[in-house]
Amino acid sequence: MIMKQDYNRIALVGIEQEEYDIIKANYSGHIIWHQSIPKIVVKDEVLYMEKSNGIGMLPVDKVVYYGIYDNDFDFISGLAIWRGACYPNAAAMLDCRFKIPCLVKALAHSRFSAPRGFISAGASVNVGNDTVAKWGNWHCGENKHRFTGEWESEFTATTEPYYEGEAVRIMIIGEVYWQIKLEGDSWLKSIHPDNAGFMEVDPELLADTLHIKNTLNMDMIGNDYIVAKDGSKYLLEVNHIPNITRFEDVRQVYLSTVIEWIK
Repeated sequence: MIMKQDYNRIALVGIEQEEYDIIKANYSGHIIWHQSIPKIVVKDEVLYMEKSNGIGMLPVDKVVYYGIYDNDFDFISGLAIWRGACYPNAAAMLDCRFKIPCLVKALAHSRFSAPRGFISAGASVNVGNDTVAKWGNWHCGENKHRFTGEWESEFTATTEPYYEGEAVRIMIIGEVYWQIKLEGDSWLKSIHPDNAGFMEVDPELLADTLHIKNTLNMDMIGNDYIVAKDGSKYLLEVNHIPNITRFEDVRQVYLSTVIEWIK
C-alpha cells in the first residue's frame, strides 16, 4: 500500500466569500478556492485542480464542495472516481444530483413514500385530482406546476398528488439535526421567507431522514415532507446540498463541521 503524500493543500469549490474567510482563518495549509466549477485531472490516485487563477494545476488532499451548478455532474463524477477525501461524500452527491433518480432511491427507503407519476417531455396527461408536476434539477421552489385536467409538459417531469398540509424540512449535518417549517405566500413553500424557522423535531420524520442519509452514505441532507391535516406524512424531495446560509445556527454547524474535517 503506497502511503498517499500529504500536499498540505485543500480545495474549496462553491464556497462563498464569508464562509471562505472563516475556513481560511482556521486552516494553516494552502487553499485553492473556486466559485465556479474548476478543471480537474485524476492521475495515479492524485487529484489535480486548476489553480485559483486558472493557470496550471496543483495536487490537493481534500475537497469541500458546496453548491449546485448547471455543469457540476461531470465534476462530481471526477471527484467520485478519485475516491479521495471529499465533503460531502462525492459518490453520494452523484447519486442525488439528479432529482428523479435520487427520488427513486429515497422513495425505496422512506416510510413516507407515495406513488409518483411520470410524463415525458412533450407528452400530455389528463388528471381528475389536484396534481403537482416537478421537473429539472433545481430545488429552490421553481420548476413546479399545479394543475387539474389536461396538461402538456414541456420537460420530463414527475407528478404527485397535491397534499394540503404543513411543509417541513428535516436537515442533518453530521450528527446535528433541525426541523424547519417551510413558508410561502402561495402553495409553494421554501426556507426563504422571513417567517420560515425552526420548530419541534418530529421523531418519525427524523428517523426516516436519518435512514435515507445513512443508506445513501450522505454527510448532509435536507428532506422535505408534507404533514397532512389528517396526520399522514409524505416525502416530497431530497436535497443533497441543502441551504446552509439561511439560518445562522445551521451555518455555524456547517462551518465547524468543515473546519474539523479539513484538519
